[in-house]
Amino acid sequence: MNTDFVITTQNLTKKYGDKYALKDASLEIAAGEIFGLLGHNGAGKTTAVSIITTLLKPSAGTAEVCGCDVVKQSMNVRRSIGYLPESVALYDRLTLKENLVYFARLSGLTKPEGRITEVLEFLDFSGHQEERLETFSKGMRQRAGIAQAILHKPRVLFLDEPTSGLDPQGVIQLRESIIRLNREMGMTVFMNTHSLAEVTKTCTSIGILCRGELLYHDSLKRTMAAFPGEASLEDVYLKIDAGQR
Repeated sequence: MNTDFVITTQNLTKKYGDKYALKDASLEIAAGEIFGLLGHNGAGKTTAVSIITTLLKPSAGTAEVCGCDVVKQSMNVRRSIGYLPESVALYDRLTLKENLVYFARLSGLTKPEGRITEVLEFLDFSGHQEERLETFSKGMRQRAGIAQAILHKPRVLFLDEPTSGLDPQGVIQLRESIIRLNREMGMTVFMNTHSLAEVTKTCTSIGILCRGELLYHDSLKRTMAAFPGEASLEDVYLKIDAGQR
């Protein structure tokens, strides 16, 4: 695995008045990882993702993606990432193909049709390109969201609570897509989630946030080896989290 770090943060901090949403978070994520950022609601996961994806400016500290500072070189960062928010912002009255053409042109693709065909075939989603988004299930919308997020061939894909609201089949399809994007297209994946079961099945490394502080960061394999008395990642998470309460 490439040991170059594609995401680095140093003492990343976000304050609202006297309250810390994120405090002194420092991490390094290597190229080729599927990284899962864990934490309870309000732990700071979305704040961290918003800063790293240039949607929110930090109060202090720095973050880089693919060697570019998220504040000083935000446009370069945006060119190198894809982002799937928890609520996918697509146009219901347009077909899947029309949505993808629109977003592809926003990403700078002047002749996107060939790339759209390639992406939909990769996601096994070609048969739905003439259907309107208003007819799509939650799982189908997530796959459409992934399609628009990878049209410009990003090096890093950010997923914010990607399995939220999905039925079991939708979760399986999404998991398979994430793993294929990582293994076959070489994308580094940063997944913000509270689903420990999906992290165990999908991620290669994890971080744990509690009250805005990054308590833990390591590979999933080393994590399980470091806690031999715990039967599952859920047990490990609860043990680490409980130590801060």
